[in-house]
Amino acid sequence: MSKAQVISKLGAPEVMQWRDWAVLDPAPGEVRLRHTAIGVNFADTYHRGGVSHPWPVPPCPVVIGFEGVGIVEGVGEGVTSFKTGDRVAYGIPPLGSYAEIRNYPADKLLHLPADLDEKTVAALLMKGMTAHYLLHRTYKVQPGDTILVHAAAGGMGLILCQWAKALGATIVGTVSTEEKAEAARAAGCHHPVVRSKEDFVAKVREVTDGEGAAVVYEAIGKDTLQQSLDCLRLMGVCAAYGHVSGPPDPVDIIQDLGRRGSLFITRPAIMHYVAKRSDLEWTAGDLFKAISDGILDANINYEYPLSDAVQAHKAIESGKTLGATVLIP
Repeated sequence: MSKAQVISKLGAPEVMQWRDWAVLDPAPGEVRLRHTAIGVNFADTYHRGGVSHPWPVPPCPVVIGFEGVGIVEGVGEGVTSFKTGDRVAYGIPPLGSYAEIRNYPADKLLHLPADLDEKTVAALLMKGMTAHYLLHRTYKVQPGDTILVHAAAGGMGLILCQWAKALGATIVGTVSTEEKAEAARAAGCHHPVVRSKEDFVAKVREVTDGEGAAVVYEAIGKDTLQQSLDCLRLMGVCAAYGHVSGPPDPVDIIQDLGRRGSLFITRPAIMHYVAKRSDLEWTAGDLFKAISDGILDANINYEYPLSDAVQAHKAIESGKTLGATVLIP
């Protein structure tokens, strides 16, 4: 019998209850693994609260979480690429990582390189793979590009800043406090902007001599989307991958995109970028190399026992956390 954070009714952090959770033998094509570290993402709070975004939430009782690292304890029929004792990791659904033990599809599982630490990968995998497709595929960042990163001191923002700096970009990043501005600067953000004190649109125009940014990585949503569009150069790209302030108002393709300069806007999601096994392996492989090469730091500032996941959720929903959070079974 495993223990897990089980949700019987969706809602506030307290709906998660630490209790026994039965784990069946792995089905054909599945691997049973015991977690050694579990990643916490802001999307987990959506799922816990009943928002089926970016992935559907199964009916209650349910265990949420979609990022974890562990050791294989058994394999189902037909699984040949993994064996008992393998160190493995995953960063996409099905949900269920907030558990000591779980079953997971082998075709979405990854071998963990021997030189990488479990906590580091648990903190970086989903966010790092997201950063990979945002920087390399949604818009392919080139040396000399100016980019705008919202929430630049959050778990995603710090990764985007580190990797974009290595790609040769000039980075403007928005943050909520001076402390977070320093954290973003340390991660490679050249021009941190505290949103309550400075106009980030004006800063982008200043940095680019009026041209505008090549791409905006929009993670805030309702409060910033229109201003983000104002930051873009002609034919610039707005990659709206998150909405912590709520879903943005509808975009008028004539007024909001055409009038501003033939802009592009997209709502990228990781499940589409790694739907093919080859893309999953390429994305994760590039990420693992970036970690090994020292390009990316996990910035793990918060570590909770899995049994204290309620406190972890309260902390990240407060908006006061800085960097990554992991749960330890």
